[in-house]
Amino acid sequence: MTAPEPIPFKAEGPQPLLRHIPQGEPYPVEALGPLREAVEAVQGQTLAPIAIPAASALSVASLAVQGFCDVETLGGTRPLSLYALTIARSGERKSSCDGPLMAALRSFEKEQAKQRREGMASWENAHALWKGERDRILTDARRGKGEKRTAAKADLAALGKEPSAPATPDRTVTEPTYEGLTRKFAEGMPTLGIFSDEGGQFLGGFAMSADNRQKTLAALNDLWQGSPIRRTRAGEGSYTLYGRRLAVHLMVQPSVARAFMADSMAADTGFLPRFLMCEPPSTIGTRLQSRVRQDDTALAGFSDRLSRILDTPLPMDPDTRELAPRVLPLSPEARAMLTDYSDHVEAQQVPGGDYANITGYASKAAEQAARIAGVLTAWTDLEAAAVSLDAMESGIGLADFYLSEARRLADAANVSEEIERAETLRKWLLERWEFPEVMPSDVVQRAPIRALRESPAARKALAMLETHGWLYRLPPGAEVRGSARKEAYGIVRVGHAF
Repeated sequence: MTAPEPIPFKAEGPQPLLRHIPQGEPYPVEALGPLREAVEAVQGQTLAPIAIPAASALSVASLAVQGFCDVETLGGTRPLSLYALTIARSGERKSSCDGPLMAALRSFEKEQAKQRREGMASWENAHALWKGERDRILTDARRGKGEKRTAAKADLAALGKEPSAPATPDRTVTEPTYEGLTRKFAEGMPTLGIFSDEGGQFLGGFAMSADNRQKTLAALNDLWQGSPIRRTRAGEGSYTLYGRRLAVHLMVQPSVARAFMADSMAADTGFLPRFLMCEPPSTIGTRLQSRVRQDDTALAGFSDRLSRILDTPLPMDPDTRELAPRVLPLSPEARAMLTDYSDHVEAQQVPGGDYANITGYASKAAEQAARIAGVLTAWTDLEAAAVSLDAMESGIGLADFYLSEARRLADAANVSEEIERAETLRKWLLERWEFPEVMPSDVVQRAPIRALRESPAARKALAMLETHGWLYRLPPGAEVRGSARKEAYGIVRVGHAF
């Protein structure tokens, strides 16, 4: 029997298997156009990753303008609604980034709520008078015959429709159910935002439970497209709400994001690819007070612009509150640039291309660019004649950044899956495998999970364990269990408490 080779320990010993996410591209802050100064001001005072206030500013701007315009895209007219998912761990100052950019919106909601309370008193009186008069007409009609019933019909027509209660003024919600969101759209404003700096409450809440996830995802997909909301329920009848718009910005911790991104239903329904998502590098440990920069002028300018847009009457039917947004066309130069970008992204979706593994995101990249360009355009001027070349260049720059983030996070998710398999194999070898050596064929035949019982997966897991010092490769021809083996590994059983 050949003498066993000495174990080639790494100087530091076997290492735990860690998930590694490659560094992302720098955020293209210059592409934020009219939002840039405010974003840089928030970043200057919080020292958070700039991608966090950037996503907040884009989302707030989308919420502000989505009721006024739809934008022309290469595939037809689409809403200016943006869905954003910002991934950052606790302590990254997500709330501190969101607050200054939402301040004017919160003040607007507070003032509108006060006006509604005052309006409710008048409505209650008007409604009581209307109901009393209607009841009187119907009572007289039941007591009378012929002429009285004919007169009652005329009286009811003259009385008119039931007075509508003042709309609920909220523009944002944090963790609505499908039913709650539908009710908000029916009773309140036709443009809403799901905004939360603790987005895990929504993703892990009732709306996304196993029983409700499919209808919630379908509803949010429809709203992103600008499709009507159709509600059918026993006892409540059915109705359809047209002309509603929804913006979304969820800030979530990495563990919540991983679970959400691993949800096959969220991916298969096309819900995830509708999001502009990013996971910026942490700045924790570098946020020195000596580096803080205060720019109240830029934030005041952002708040003033937001207030002026919110004070502008929405183009909507006063009775149904159905929006009638105008179409914001692309200038010929902007359309040509968007066409070139679309073709570039499409070409990279072929097998082996840069976006072959994220075709859902890549297929929407050109539309995302048009939406972002439209938001930046309308934020600057609600009456703009068209999306300019400069605005489209910004839209493409931002859409391309978020596409690169989607690719990076998808690749990291694949790496995470491979690490999980390797960790499962490591524990099995240390705790259950009775021999000091292991061969790829052993793993394929006897691995504890089905995912490792294919040769490519088994070899990847073995190679990862070798890289981290849990296995060492035996020389070709080494004797293992009585026979010379072409490929085999020795198992390192020292320090396996990881």
